[in-house]
Amino acid sequence: MTIQTLGVIGAGQMGSGIAQVAAASGLTVVMNDIKPELVQRGLASIDKILARNVEKGKLGAEEKAAVLKKIQTSVDLKDMAAADFVVEAATENEPLKCQIFRSLDEFCRPHVVLATNTSSIPIGRIAAQTGRPEKVIGMHFMNPVPLMKLVEVIRGIATSDETFKLTWDLALKFDKTPAESNDYPGFIANRILMPMINEAVYCLFHGVGTREDIDTVMKLGMNHPMGPLALADLIGLDTCLAIMETLYEGFCDSKYRPCPLLRKYVEAGWLGRKSGKGFYDYAK
Repeated sequence: MTIQTLGVIGAGQMGSGIAQVAAASGLTVVMNDIKPELVQRGLASIDKILARNVEKGKLGAEEKAAVLKKIQTSVDLKDMAAADFVVEAATENEPLKCQIFRSLDEFCRPHVVLATNTSSIPIGRIAAQTGRPEKVIGMHFMNPVPLMKLVEVIRGIATSDETFKLTWDLALKFDKTPAESNDYPGFIANRILMPMINEAVYCLFHGVGTREDIDTVMKLGMNHPMGPLALADLIGLDTCLAIMETLYEGFCDSKYRPCPLLRKYVEAGWLGRKSGKGFYDYAK
């Protein structure tokens, strides 16, 4: 099957990034969100990133224009009828994702693969919302999508080999490096990453060290490019909490219990970079 048009659900940081790399690979993209202003914000984000690449000499002005021309905008899921492959990149909220997949199953042609960019929600549970579970798969991009090479490709229990190969090849077309994961809570990336971030929050909670010292230890001692608390702010503390709750629920193991400080910050609206405050202050 040839993929010419990619549908992207969600025009936020992840969705707009996926739309950008898809358009840069030559695909026509239909980028959808619930409000016109959200779609336009996503398009503006893509334009800003491409403009920066032009300034740095990594991209020509004509190439930038060609990428933007490939991206169509949408506020109606029925527009996904034109897509050959769909990637859902909505908020990490299971009821919302399940509703989206029920709608996509209705509006998309029967042969179309429905992929989710979920960070932790079981693929089989999402696939069960559709009449095509063999065509549902996880396609977990890393943030920021245009820069990060990894894509986790996650098989659900019903995912067919044909769907897996098509998704794997699509990741290669996007100039990404795919890695295969089976369908367990958190998959590979977040089953390892999120408990580390959660433990860093516990270190802060227990007064083991300051936020700066905790991040410095991990950057200089473990050679991480970014400390875990700064990384949590980049990811979004609400997303980190949602993933930890999925791990805790999925494994029923206390080692995955979200740190109370993480929950406290989310309840206060301190979500990290996107809200202007998290473990660090981004107001300036």
